[in-house]
Amino acid sequence: MKTVNGTVALPLVCSLIVLSLFVCVSSEERFYDWTVSFSTRSILGVEKKVIVINDQFPGPLLNGSTNDVLNVNIHNNLDEPFLMSWNGVQLRGSSWQDGVQGTNCPIPPGKNWTYSFQLKDQIGSYFYFPSLHLHKAAGGYGPIRIYNTPVVHPPFPCPDYDLDILISDWYTEDIQVLRESLDRTGMLKFPHGILINGHGPEQASLDFQPGKTYMLRISNVGIKTSLNFRIQGHNMTLVETEGSYTVKHDFDNLDIHVGQSYSVMVKALEHKNGASYYMSASPRFSLMQASGIGFVRYNQFRGNPGTPLSKSPLKFDLLASWVQIKNIRVDVAVGAARPNPQGSFHYGRINVTRTIVLEGKMARVYGKPRYAINGVSFVYPDTPLKLADHFNISGVYELGTIPEMPHFTYRLLLARPGVSVIQTNLHDFTQIVFHNPLRSVQTWHLDGYNFFVVGMGPGIWSALDMRSYNLKDAVYRSTVQVYPYSWTAVYVAMDNEGMWNLRSGNADQRYLGQELYIKVKGPEDDPSKISPRDEAPIPANVIKCGKAAQL
Repeated sequence: MKTVNGTVALPLVCSLIVLSLFVCVSSEERFYDWTVSFSTRSILGVEKKVIVINDQFPGPLLNGSTNDVLNVNIHNNLDEPFLMSWNGVQLRGSSWQDGVQGTNCPIPPGKNWTYSFQLKDQIGSYFYFPSLHLHKAAGGYGPIRIYNTPVVHPPFPCPDYDLDILISDWYTEDIQVLRESLDRTGMLKFPHGILINGHGPEQASLDFQPGKTYMLRISNVGIKTSLNFRIQGHNMTLVETEGSYTVKHDFDNLDIHVGQSYSVMVKALEHKNGASYYMSASPRFSLMQASGIGFVRYNQFRGNPGTPLSKSPLKFDLLASWVQIKNIRVDVAVGAARPNPQGSFHYGRINVTRTIVLEGKMARVYGKPRYAINGVSFVYPDTPLKLADHFNISGVYELGTIPEMPHFTYRLLLARPGVSVIQTNLHDFTQIVFHNPLRSVQTWHLDGYNFFVVGMGPGIWSALDMRSYNLKDAVYRSTVQVYPYSWTAVYVAMDNEGMWNLRSGNADQRYLGQELYIKVKGPEDDPSKISPRDEAPIPANVIKCGKAAQL
């Protein structure tokens, strides 16, 4: 077996095609036992307290197949509360397991808690990360793979090996220093470097064998920096992003924004028994100068590449990035987690029942710099919203506290703190438009859901822009970028009951209030009568805190 930074590169086992009128797929139950702790490490030449899982950074692989049940027992050996979230995993009907502060009470220091969830109708590449107190800036993240069931064959030839690549910006300061900086000034300095699989410059490497095919599962697990990934002398064929098989398209470089994941196929060169090539993750839309540099080595060749590293794409070439994203489209001719084609869901023919426009920007809240959405900067109450909803606890949040369109006073940088919750009805078909009035790229992620990215454009969105939407084969994903001074529109079918986090993918902006919750309400008013088909019951091991502590 070949290794990548100590991780076994397993051959990818492809499913066989099975044709049947009725298929019964049994699920497998998997168990993981993780210990989360601090470890002092010197990654960029400066010692820092890093969050490790079972003494690993990045953390161990979490994998399964469609319909599997995963049980992840987390022991919190930190000196502060901890939560783990599963970026892109849809947790069908189970926002109780979401691992964010609005749905779960944190795991206290010295305690453990077991997340238990089913991987329903989903495949693809994702990652997990710690969701509290800017912990992500100290590590604690790792890869997630969800494979097809045997009855659904991937729409590409079976690769020989399956590798995870986690790219991220990195600060050498401890998270306490970063939090103090954000609380005081509302901003962070430029990151000190870019990591590839937790390693600094020229430390990460992939071992290739001539003529073999590799699936690379690439995720940007960083704090705030969009990154451009490439392997010198090799093309990458995009095949999947966040659960959707895409129209196959070759790229020599790929923009990956914060929180996004892509799967690409790379064909190793023939007759390269002793050679190496650079791979790089370079900042995009940022004045940051440092890049992440690693190597692709053939048959463990340890010499330097024969040619120097070519120049990265122009940092602020918005047009090139825009053209690239237009070429990422869902393949409607193939199935994903189910045997039926993805295109059988004709989202373009469904009437939109509601339009929500969200504008995220910096504002002053009681004299302090914060980030806000439509004039409200999110502040967490002591009681998770999900617990308050279940036990009918008053005084935790109120609906209607956030406007569904940005208004004039907000554009004057006036904002207020609040617990922002937007309620929708189960099966509503909703349009969400993200405005970005800033000069930096923003990303947005919706837990529990994928959405169709139907449109992007410069300036301020208007209803006339709907005429330019892609209503045929828009990519279906959970994290989307919004370019500077631009907008992005998504369509989402509200078919996953519960309380779900909608957040900025930029961890610094989220820390300062750029997030909200969407409550997807079913027909039942009484939580005890909610159908288990639509939402899982409250876990028997639920941690209670705040106003729910004594219930």
